Amino acid sequence: MKIRPLTIEGAYEVTPVQHGDARGAFLEWYRFDHLAAAIGHPLDLAQGNLSISARDVVRGIHFADVPPGQAKYVTCVKGAVLDVIVDIRVGSPTFGSWEAVRLDDEDRKAVYLSEGLGHGFCALTEGATVTYLCSSEYQPGREHGIDPLDPELGIVWPAETPLLSPKDAQAPSLAEARDKGLLPQYHECVDHVETLRRNHYSRTS
Repeated sequence: MKIRPLTIEGAYEVTPVQHGDARGAFLEWYRFDHLAAAIGHPLDLAQGNLSISARDVVRGIHFADVPPGQAKYVTCVKGAVLDVIVDIRVGSPTFGSWEAVRLDDEDRKAVYLSEGLGHGFCALTEGATVTYLCSSEYQPGREHGIDPLDPELGIVWPAETPLLSPKDAQAPSLAEARDKGLLPQYHECVDHVETLRRNHYSRTS
């Protein structure tokens, strides 16, 4: 398994090693220890989600209040999606930037994003099936969204007519979310991750 940091701090691309023969294939799509070594602490698993999307569906951009936030480990088990990670942490050196990784059922890559980052994806195929491992359970009052079509973000979605849920279509722009005080603060996200690392090393030392 190869884990590569992306240009946004706290975001990683994970490429598994696949073993194939006439019967099919086998791979480790998640490794507790390898991911912990890369990010400095284990991913606490509190919830597992699965979504199935028609082609051109865009889900996101979603994020949760920090603390506790919601880190995610995301992969596509059927079809393909363009997965997008957005830095929405006020005060971050890369605030407002985004990075995209294709997740599909061929390379079977995954992405990890730490607490405080925004997440979304566009389905490239019919029935694109995405699974997420999450560090905290869904809490409606602490979950928020940003308009995925916000011109300020300038995300290039590979869909001629993106299909959005009513909630996502009505989400505020990045600037509006910032003005309303909805966005996580970079220093709070950094402090939260550092706390997770300290707690981990204190238990293992």
